Amino acid sequence: MRLDFFPSRTLTLYLARLFVTRILAVLLMLVLVLQTLDLLSESGKILEYPGNGEAQLWHYVTLRVPQLVARFLPYSVLLATIITLATLNQNSEVIAMKAAGLSAHQILAPLLASALAVSMISLAFNEMVGTRATATLNAWEDADYGPVPEEETVRSNVYFRDGGNILAVTTLSGSGKAMRMDGVSWYRRDGRGLLIEQVKAPRAVFADPGWRLDDPVRFDVQSARQVKLDSLTVATELTPEQIRMSHVNADTEDIVTLHGSIRAMEAAGRQTRELRGEWWHKLVGPLSATLMPLLGAVAAFGLARSGQLFVRAVLGMGLGFAYFVVDNAALAMGNFGAYPPFLAAWAPFLLFLLLGETVLIRTEE
Repeated sequence: MRLDFFPSRTLTLYLARLFVTRILAVLLMLVLVLQTLDLLSESGKILEYPGNGEAQLWHYVTLRVPQLVARFLPYSVLLATIITLATLNQNSEVIAMKAAGLSAHQILAPLLASALAVSMISLAFNEMVGTRATATLNAWEDADYGPVPEEETVRSNVYFRDGGNILAVTTLSGSGKAMRMDGVSWYRRDGRGLLIEQVKAPRAVFADPGWRLDDPVRFDVQSARQVKLDSLTVATELTPEQIRMSHVNADTEDIVTLHGSIRAMEAAGRQTRELRGEWWHKLVGPLSATLMPLLGAVAAFGLARSGQLFVRAVLGMGLGFAYFVVDNAALAMGNFGAYPPFLAAWAPFLLFLLLGETVLIRTEE
């Protein structure tokens, strides 16, 4: 029986159903509580914009919930593991399963399989729903919860260097030569970095080369005079491709799009260490849920009447939260260049996989 990873179909389905039910219950509780607190802090900003009301509040909730689900699903799996295993131990079900000849790994097998399925669903959800919701919410927040252009590729409040000058854009939409800037401000500076003139325009389009400002208004700092111009072309060395690569947000791009952005930036000779670390973490993040049953397994074993069940549950929870701390620290070190991106993303996962196996084997097998 020890050679069969899933020795009983009935027991496997029972444990899997018990575990998944608790994952959903804990996740629902966390999302409800955190979303309520977050909405309380943001509702004032949302309603501050003229015309916003209850519909905009619900729209914010629909955009924020996918972020909360993606971030706290691994925590939900950890807490569900502790609750499930502690309950099984308290009711002497673990003792019954071990008396029937099941090993610790066989008891945990349905939980590990369920956690792996949750990880795969989480990965698909993050890539198909989470990234789009994050991109939309970021654009809406940058517009102070006001109207946002309907184009899919929208960026707000961005700045570009034009030699020693600065080009500021309120909203950037479109792609390639069809890219459009709205709310444009161009600041010309002298060799000492002092502002010479400021030009404002409601919009700008790519003039190949440069960007043509429509209905610009020039303000000369020295003479304090304001002059309205027919048109003006600025930033002749700034291309749409350079703009596209100037700012890549890993949270708003799916794994395929992000890979293409990284390759384009590398071809242009730009630094991509942080983005490559984020790319690997898009895989490792959801997969971390698979580790939680192994790290929380210490709560399943030992006699419940020995008085150590609570201590074991706390130890399992501590191992799980320690993983998240080490994972975030490794990712930060990878961004600083201390670790290669691949190692920064995968080292904590492999380390705690070995640690969980070691604790399980030394104590139960």
